[in-house]
Amino acid sequence: MSPTATGPHVDETGARIVGEVGLLEYEDCQVSAIHGLRDIFRVASEYAVESADPPSVIRVSTWTVSATGAGPVLACTSDTHPELQHRLSHLVIPPSLVVPELMRPVSELAGWLGGLRAEGTTLCAVCAGVFVLAETGLLDSRDATTHWAFAEELARRYPKVRVDASRMVIDDVDIVTAAGILAWVDLGLTLVDRMLGPSVMLHTARFVLADPPRRRQSLYREFTPRLQHGDADIREVQIRLHAALHEPHSVEDLARAAAMHPRTFQRRFKEATGLTATEYLQAARIAKARESLELTTEPVARISRSVGYLDVSNFRRLFQRATGVTPSEYRNRFGIAARAGSQPDDQAVSPRGSAPLPPGT
Repeated sequence: MSPTATGPHVDETGARIVGEVGLLEYEDCQVSAIHGLRDIFRVASEYAVESADPPSVIRVSTWTVSATGAGPVLACTSDTHPELQHRLSHLVIPPSLVVPELMRPVSELAGWLGGLRAEGTTLCAVCAGVFVLAETGLLDSRDATTHWAFAEELARRYPKVRVDASRMVIDDVDIVTAAGILAWVDLGLTLVDRMLGPSVMLHTARFVLADPPRRRQSLYREFTPRLQHGDADIREVQIRLHAALHEPHSVEDLARAAAMHPRTFQRRFKEATGLTATEYLQAARIAKARESLELTTEPVARISRSVGYLDVSNFRRLFQRATGVTPSEYRNRFGIAARAGSQPDDQAVSPRGSAPLPPGT
């Protein structure tokens, strides 16, 4: 059965399924990451059933890729809710246990992954698994992280990707990348935070004896963009905005890119996202600025320009309206870059060197 990306529903126990996370098992991937992510989502779901209102769970499925004489095949090999049709909200590409230079290309997955992303599935990749995602071209002109030992090779092989190996997790709304070979823990907790909330995430982190994800954005931001609303034209506009927050975006330009009359565009954008295009752009820029204030020591003026505000005083005013504090106060309270020093985030040591493939649509 081909997985599709649609909204949440309720399972046979009455628990609300907040999303389905697919785990992709490919040649030489780190199988322990797949088992570990299953455990993290199980712990989180069991706690959310008891504590959340309404009771909520994360559905988890595993998709195995293998090669045959007829070409690659993809099959679902495990599923916490096998009685239900697949509705992938997230797909995780785990690390590889071989260095990128020795990884077997899985370019056959490009069409499938691209189709999932177009339907609203959030694509996630860890460590060398980021190379699998980069092969599709979906990381072009996007921020991405990977293991620090692989960053130079990722940038060389895929020059259109903006590689930032100083960050453990980069949550770029529809694409999430994580750095070291054990960063799947950070990724798993990040997805728990996104899907079940910070309270469940913190409980899960304590239970598995792990630190919360080494980025603070998700604990404090109020902006959670809707992607699975069913309007493909508007979703492409959202992706365009997130990929270029620093550029000017007028309603007229966005409507023209979507081939719509501005009034029609505004109506459909509000219906799909719950916000006007202007409100959405401002919320996305403030969320990105929060991340920069937390994770970098860049001057406020430079951060302001990087998210599209050339007038720094206007940026400070909008930021304080959104957060209740000035950018400097926010950094003093939540910034971790200064405390971390010049050393990169702790990452794992360098790693050692059956149905036809379904379409994405």
